[in-house]
Amino acid sequence: MVIIGALYYIFQVETEYIMGMVLGLISAFLSATFSIMNVTFAKEHPPSMISFYELLSGVLLLSLFFALPQFDFVGPQQLTSDDWLWMGILASVCTAYAFIASVKVMKYLSAYTVMLTTNLEPVYGILLAFFILGDAEQMTPQFYIGAIVILVVIVLNGFIKTRLQRK
Repeated sequence: MVIIGALYYIFQVETEYIMGMVLGLISAFLSATFSIMNVTFAKEHPPSMISFYELLSGVLLLSLFFALPQFDFVGPQQLTSDDWLWMGILASVCTAYAFIASVKVMKYLSAYTVMLTTNLEPVYGILLAFFILGDAEQMTPQFYIGAIVILVVIVLNGFIKTRLQRK
């Protein structure tokens, strides 16, 4: 609930953002459910097998959208060799490897801890854009305060779990 409060503070919800917040909450619920399922699967199956079937299911499901005429996608023939190279790197390193590693880590960490860490991806993205691209776009003070609250919750989660394990 603290995270939802932090998100509310970051976005200063107005009526025009309610649909986005609802979709975000639905996404968070589905993501948490997915993580809980992965924790269960990770105890019985190798992470590479779990990831293979989950990513294959995602590819098959998303491929259905390519058949819909109202979506205007760039066709494979329009991509340059550099595009294919970067997509290959993103697909193998940033998606497949990261996915397998996250399933593997679920043998040792709770779904809650993994989800908290995963939800930091927007913060990582903003920091990487700043350091790699030099994009110095100013964020609002609410963004920084909300990001700090999220980071504090993650650190406190680790601290509390460590103290509980000692008892």
